[in-house]
Amino acid sequence: MLGLNRKDAILLLIVAVLALFAPFILNPFPVDSALAQFNAGYPDLMQRFVIFGIFAIGFNILFGLTGYLSFGHAAFLGVGSYSAVWMFKLLSMNVLPALVFSVVIAGLFALVIGYVSLRRSGIYFSILTLAFAQMSFNLAYSVLTPITNGETGLQLALTDPRILDSAQVGGSLPVTSLFGAEMRSAMTLDLAGWSFTFSVGYYLCAIIMLIAFYLSVRLFRSPFGLMLRAIKSNQQRLNYTGLESRPYTLAAFVISGMYAGLAGGLLASMDPLAGADRMQWTASGEVVLMTILGGAGTLIGPVLGAGFIKYFENIFSKINESILHQWFAFLPDGVQDFIVMILYPFIGKGWSLTLGIMFMLVVIFLPGGLVEGGQRIARLFRRTKTTDGDVVSTKTKPAE
Repeated sequence: MLGLNRKDAILLLIVAVLALFAPFILNPFPVDSALAQFNAGYPDLMQRFVIFGIFAIGFNILFGLTGYLSFGHAAFLGVGSYSAVWMFKLLSMNVLPALVFSVVIAGLFALVIGYVSLRRSGIYFSILTLAFAQMSFNLAYSVLTPITNGETGLQLALTDPRILDSAQVGGSLPVTSLFGAEMRSAMTLDLAGWSFTFSVGYYLCAIIMLIAFYLSVRLFRSPFGLMLRAIKSNQQRLNYTGLESRPYTLAAFVISGMYAGLAGGLLASMDPLAGADRMQWTASGEVVLMTILGGAGTLIGPVLGAGFIKYFENIFSKINESILHQWFAFLPDGVQDFIVMILYPFIGKGWSLTLGIMFMLVVIFLPGGLVEGGQRIARLFRRTKTTDGDVVSTKTKPAE
């Protein structure tokens, strides 16, 4: 199917089902339930799931295949956002030209940075990409203010030309759209105590993520992907064979940067605002965590890692002390207060502490990330099934 083998086709189908049915999957509890805090099926959060999934898929092409660890990929995310907002200001509120422009500009920017950074490898490459990202952040924050609007961020204005759009009506800012369908338009379905929201913006992001995932699968299985794996395995030995590895690593770096630019353009398409904060080193570190947590070098791992981090970031950050008291109201007051006191540092503003502990546990016990955890569970079930089958065959075998 679509040039994929059976295993990859099933994997693509699983990702498609998870993405398209996310409003149902992420709302497992009724709205009036005490566990409704764990629901995450609303458009803004679901959009971030798939957008950062695209970001992580692109980063995995560089890090997972070649082993080059970049600490500066947030620069391409920010460049993509700025490019998209400028297209909204100058050309049209249609998201397609903005996304194409974001990918092209991010690719050109990655070509320049990669050409310089890839002259070194290992930790030196990582430090170079980090330096470029911080320079980009400082330029956007304080130097290139006519282009980026500095610390305020680049926003839309009524005076923007938007030469392809019709005249504005009512003096209000236009909204992003896809051939007339507004990105923020949504439909809510209430069914037996459950609430499901379907957003045009989310499904556009989901479809683009599926295309990006499909392209990454084809790249992983291509001769180009095999060459990148050879670079990761032993670049020096590859060079001894007479093959020049730098063009391949540069191509991977540019493709990865284009994925990041696409993610930045989608962020701006959902909320037409671009700020320098998207270029900070913490954003680059976040995509590293997503990829390692899901499983670097695997196909579905970055998507799982992005969804895992963004889900728990949302869940733990919105839980407060009163919600904890509500959950443990069945306990005696003294025990309840003690449990709340223990758990309180791990929620709200302290959610990053919980994320750090989770990441530490995954790295220690699941070096291959969440994908390795799924593989272990699958092997366990297969072993159990095989054992049960052996027992049955032993009992039914006639005596000799």
